[in-house]
Amino acid sequence: MTADGKTEDEISALLLRNELALLEPAVRRDRQRVLALLTEDFEEIGSSGHVWTRDDIVEELAAETYDPPALSDFRCRLIAPGVALVTYRTIRTMRTNAATGAQATANRSSLWILQDGQWRVRFHQGTQAA
Repeated sequence: MTADGKTEDEISALLLRNELALLEPAVRRDRQRVLALLTEDFEEIGSSGHVWTRDDIVEELAAETYDPPALSDFRCRLIAPGVALVTYRTIRTMRTNAATGAQATANRSSLWILQDGQWRVRFHQGTQAA
């Protein structure tokens, strides 16, 4: 058992659900749901190299037009009590190249922490992949 009384498999399943939720347009547009999943000091380094704060992300997600990507190769590792590192890959068909089927692939990692009994993202990074 871990700090929150869950097994590693239960935490992995929960964090997969949370990551999938953060890829869903309806969740991304819902400021309260996004705020509930991010720590106050959240930071992201996007696949473009841009650095985002929690406030930046909430504003950006609320206004975006977005087709969710497919998620693959999900892994979750507990690295300390109440701290988990999640890695996965996203594959998105590009809107500008939908006819050709061109895709954008990114390797992603999220650092989740157990805060006040809830798992929240502290840091996320996306890196474009070949």
